[in-house]
Amino acid sequence: MPEAKSGLEKSLASRALGNPWAGFILALLVIALDQCTKMWASNELVYRVPVEITAWFDLMLAHNTGAAFSFLASAGGWQRWFLAAVALLVSVFVAVWLTRLEPQQRLLGVSLGLILGGGLGNLVDRVTLGYVVDFISWHYQSWYWPAFNIADSAIFCGAILLLWDSFTSESGKSE
Repeated sequence: MPEAKSGLEKSLASRALGNPWAGFILALLVIALDQCTKMWASNELVYRVPVEITAWFDLMLAHNTGAAFSFLASAGGWQRWFLAAVALLVSVFVAVWLTRLEPQQRLLGVSLGLILGGGLGNLVDRVTLGYVVDFISWHYQSWYWPAFNIADSAIFCGAILLLWDSFTSESGKSE
């Protein structure tokens, strides 16, 4: 029979997971992983030359000057700073939201940490390089999903968790 946790152990675990700083730490981990994998991809992959991993998964270095699905990619250059400003504003909003979470809003904290880390990871690229480095490519036969990166994955997972939390949290249910 598993040993019951003491009140102190439960309290410490609850505070660590329910602490809004945990969302910021998660965001920093996402940024670090994102930037390390993008650096690896930029150093090891040849631009637009796929490296087949499986029949449906390639690694392929791509530079996205636009937003998701290359939206605004051919806009002429102004989109770099526009998209950077949008990412910065959203990041500030998410960071403020994180600081206002209640300790029991753990799932919301995780989702916001993923979104913040992903947004800032792509913002670093956009500001320093003028484009976002993408390198993960999924496909089925000749149908290809747009290339993406770890930051995009974190944003996607964070958004799914945010939706899940909105449907399952007690604060989201009417009385």
